[in-house]
Parts: sequence; structure tokens; C-alpha cells
Amino acid sequence: MKKLIIFAFIGFIAQLIDGSLGMAYGVTSTSLLLAFGVTPVVASSSVHLAEVVTTAASGISHIKFGNVDRRTVFKLIIPGSIGAFAGACFLSNLPGEIIKPYISLFLLFLGGYVLFRFMFKFNYTGEDRSISLSHTQSISLGLVAGFADATGGGGWGPITTPILLSRNGISARKVIGTVDTSEFAVSVSATLGFLISIGWDEVDWFWVVTLMLGGVIAAPIAAWLVRKLPSYLLGVIVGGFIILTNVHALVNAFSIMKVWMIIIYSLILICWTSAIIYTVRNNKRTS
Repeated sequence: MKKLIIFAFIGFIAQLIDGSLGMAYGVTSTSLLLAFGVTPVVASSSVHLAEVVTTAASGISHIKFGNVDRRTVFKLIIPGSIGAFAGACFLSNLPGEIIKPYISLFLLFLGGYVLFRFMFKFNYTGEDRSISLSHTQSISLGLVAGFADATGGGGWGPITTPILLSRNGISARKVIGTVDTSEFAVSVSATLGFLISIGWDEVDWFWVVTLMLGGVIAAPIAAWLVRKLPSYLLGVIVGGFIILTNVHALVNAFSIMKVWMIIIYSLILICWTSAIIYTVRNNKRTS
């Protein structure tokens, strides 16, 4: 019973973060499972299978609260599914750890841009504006993000969310809801690829079901939060989270000393908190 509560809570926290910020279900839940001694292969396959249900629940919740640009969802799901399936089936043995620091560096700068834009250049008139991706943009973004999701232990949200948020005049609420909803198809494709590649034996159904349970409970709460929080605040929170997660990836890649890790994380948290306070105060004055 104790294990059931712990793993359901892990699923709840992971989905609450993912549903509110448009990313990090895989990163959060996998990291927490590994901390409890679960092997990487079992953790990855179990998390991807759990995501099939949690992303469905999240997508339904975001649609209900009006957080989704449906045209963009349909544009992203086909290339995203192809990229995820190919990555899970054929490319899981490629040296993803070599590529990951370069992706993290790119996303770090993108996170800084998102933070800056929502702090100083937020456009209120774009609240309900369509994301309006071209077919070329949606195909390239879907393939890359889907591939990264399957081969890198998570990547659909961390790549798709900041790229869409970097477009001027786009609502953070619409981006988060659209990314979470389209992730359902990506999760299904990645799971099929993993099951074909490694079979059912590597799946621990206890962890899968408990992660699903926590995620399904958190999904409507996260979608409601996205609906209620103003876009400028969501943008700053997401931008800071992008910076923090990608700095964490770079720190691990380059094996930085523990004392420097503490200093770096402390500076990021101080700057992030200051940015949130500044944004809230600035928008109170202008409202």
C-alpha cells in the first residue's frame, strides 16, 4: 500500500508539472523512479506506457478548458508519431548522450528568449491568436521532437513548447494545451516502438498503473491552472523551467563539481524568482 501511494504521488507530481508547463512528465517521473532504484530500461518503458493514458486524460482536460489549437494538433501528430516510432524501433542504440548537450544548449538560449519575451515584450492582443504553423514547420518540428522523445527519454514537450512559445503573439495557455494534447499520439507511437523492440517483459505493470492513476488525477487540475493563470506569468514560469532543466542536463554532461552546481542552481532560482516577482508587479501596474 505504501508503494502504491508513493508511485501514484510520483505520477501526480509529474503530470501536474507537465500539464501546467507543457513539458517534463518523462523527465520528472523517470528521475523519481530511478531515485527509487528502478533500472533505466524498466523506468523508460513503464513511463512511456503510462503516458498513453495520462496524455489522453491531459488532452481531454485541456480541450474541455479551451486550451487547445486543434489545427496545430492535427499538423503535429503525424510527423511526431513517425519520429517517435522510428526513434523507439530503430534508433534507440545511437549515442544520444553525445547529441543531448548540443540540444540542451540550444534550448537553454531558447528558454532565455522565452523568459525575456514574456517579461518585457508580452503582447496581450495575441491571447487567442492561432499558432499557425506551416506544413514545413510542423513536419520538421514534429519529426525532431518525436525522435528526441523516443531516443532521449523525453523531448516532445521540452522541444515543442519553447519553440512554439518563441513565436510572437502566441498565448502560453494555447501552446501548453496544444503540446500536451498532441503528445498522446506521440506516446502511443513510442510505446508501440518500444514494445516491438524490447517486448512486454521489460514493463512493470505495478509502476505503470500507479503512475497512470496519479497522472489521471492531476490532469484536470493542471488544465484548470493553465486556464486560470495569466499568459505572461505562465510564460515566465515555463521559460525559467526550460533554463533550469537544460542547465541541469549540461551540468551532468560536463561533470561539474558539486560546489559549482549548488552555486549555479542557486543563481538560477534567485533570478527566476526575481523575474516572476517583477513580471507580476509590472503587469499589476499596467493593468
